[in-house]
Amino acid sequence: MMLPNSNVRTVLAILHDIAAAIIAWMLAYLLRFNFDLPSDFSAEMQQTLLWVVPLQIAIFWKFGLYRGIWHYASLNDLRRIVLAVLLAAATIPFVLWMLRSNLVVPRSVLILNPLLLVLFMGGSRILYRMWKETRFHGRMKLSSEPVLVLGAGDAAVILSKDLAKNPAWQLVGFLDDDADKKNCILNGVKVLGPLDELSHWVNHFAIERVIVAMPSSSHQQRQRAIQLCNAAKVQALTVPSFDDLMSGKVAVSQLRAIELDDLLGRDPVVLDNAGLHGLLTDSVVMVTGAGGSIGSELCRQIARFTPARLVLFEASEFALYTLEQELQLAFPALNYICLVGDVRDAERVGEVMQRYQPVVLFHAAAYKHVPLMEQHNAWQAIRNNVRGTWTVARAAQLHGVARFVMISTDKAVNPTNVMGASKRLAEMVCQSLQQPSAPNPQAGGDATQFVIVRFGNVLGSTGSVIPKFRAQIAQGGPITVTHPEITRYFMSIPEAAQLVLQAGLMGQGGEIFVLDMGEPVKIVDLAKELIRLSGFTEDDIRIEFSGLRPGEKLYEELLADNEHTLPTPHPKLRIAQARQADAAWLERLLAWTDVATMPDAAVKTALEEWLPEYQPDSQVRS
Repeated sequence: MMLPNSNVRTVLAILHDIAAAIIAWMLAYLLRFNFDLPSDFSAEMQQTLLWVVPLQIAIFWKFGLYRGIWHYASLNDLRRIVLAVLLAAATIPFVLWMLRSNLVVPRSVLILNPLLLVLFMGGSRILYRMWKETRFHGRMKLSSEPVLVLGAGDAAVILSKDLAKNPAWQLVGFLDDDADKKNCILNGVKVLGPLDELSHWVNHFAIERVIVAMPSSSHQQRQRAIQLCNAAKVQALTVPSFDDLMSGKVAVSQLRAIELDDLLGRDPVVLDNAGLHGLLTDSVVMVTGAGGSIGSELCRQIARFTPARLVLFEASEFALYTLEQELQLAFPALNYICLVGDVRDAERVGEVMQRYQPVVLFHAAAYKHVPLMEQHNAWQAIRNNVRGTWTVARAAQLHGVARFVMISTDKAVNPTNVMGASKRLAEMVCQSLQQPSAPNPQAGGDATQFVIVRFGNVLGSTGSVIPKFRAQIAQGGPITVTHPEITRYFMSIPEAAQLVLQAGLMGQGGEIFVLDMGEPVKIVDLAKELIRLSGFTEDDIRIEFSGLRPGEKLYEELLADNEHTLPTPHPKLRIAQARQADAAWLERLLAWTDVATMPDAAVKTALEEWLPEYQPDSQVRS
């Protein structure tokens, strides 16, 4: 049932079009005779009006011209008006012929009438919309906030349309480095000049916030734009992606502040989607550590490829529940199963694999926090990261998993801590299982392919430095950094997960893939950027240096000193040529890890024998 005001709008629109039809028909006659209308044609005009106007209104109703709201008149409405008027224009002479009427309507009237009718009906609707927008938005724009948009491409143009309708914003200009665009007018707004002139225009218009609308540009170009905003001392906002803008997913309300991911992010990962579909689509895929930062992102990425079933294996009940709730909303058609279990529990792991028969397995379960594993928990790191990896990998062999992908870390290179050493041993466990001399219990099937992927820190992961810094800023500071020179590699969680999938596809067995982590970043620089992005200065939030923690080193490495890398077809993946172990080494290692408990000191002493590159006393490496 239509609301009363909708009925009023419909009646007024019909009355308007009746008047427009009458005026257009009469004016067509007057124009035909240069406003000197003979009496016989005047009588004819009046007679035809009696049936021409009702005919036209009936056709307009059939075309749905009275279901829209003039305030939102668009080109689509104008198209419907043109089609309806053309049909009416074609129907009029047909009706005259059918009636065998003696009336003779001049041909010029039949041509002029539809042109005038389109002008009256379409023009009045557009003028009404312009008046409404000027009335309701124009007055509010006087108190709205002026804003500049960096970039004058398609994304910026689409964004400007939303800004024009939002009373809170007043778009005063675009800045773009394309010299050919200078002084061009886009949606009524001028391209003022290049990005380097930002400070000038910020002062000229008293700008406080700038929108970076350059989603299709390279990361270097976007980073330069953000640096110019920093220099001009304005807050930078950004839009997610050009694809989202084109699909209508992004509006002004979805603009967001620049995050560290934008400053440290890299160009998008190009995936072999066809190959990944072949690997994952309609296959049973299992992820251990599914509730962790990398594990949960792997699940999100894998879900896009529609596996036959996604098996989520996680020790933390709450983490698993959180992921389950997310997947229910994001992927309602996904077939998945949530299983609580410990990777060290051989019976549970074997039961899961026997029941669900995964074809591809991503092993992300691990203890990863360096200081926690260094003191009081060293043996637990060995048991979980080494023995747990062997338990899952051996079960994968026993139950016919075709591809086993282990998530490793840059801390496994020349390790100075127990966590890094445990991950290096886990790498070697997988490589030893790949050796031809290793027992292969599969009957009649291909051997499991073990692939290792090694990368550095991911932004925002559980236990990482970024959430800690945010919490410290929220409390008013200070931010604690261990050392002014401490440096780390960073990448976003989605990029890391995508490259893990790509490496899993490319691996043939036994390789250690090293991700291109870009340039290392000083942690103190991260802290400074986070302070600024939070709207504070270093005078507001102090930075304090607390000293290196046990097992921590200044610089991380992606390759050990005696390792070399080989290129791969993917520009962000290389293969490390690392020292490998054989089946005999594995048997000795398993006998060592079978001990129930061991003091920290004994663990570190033993690790020096297992890994000559392990240097527990070296906290600072250059």
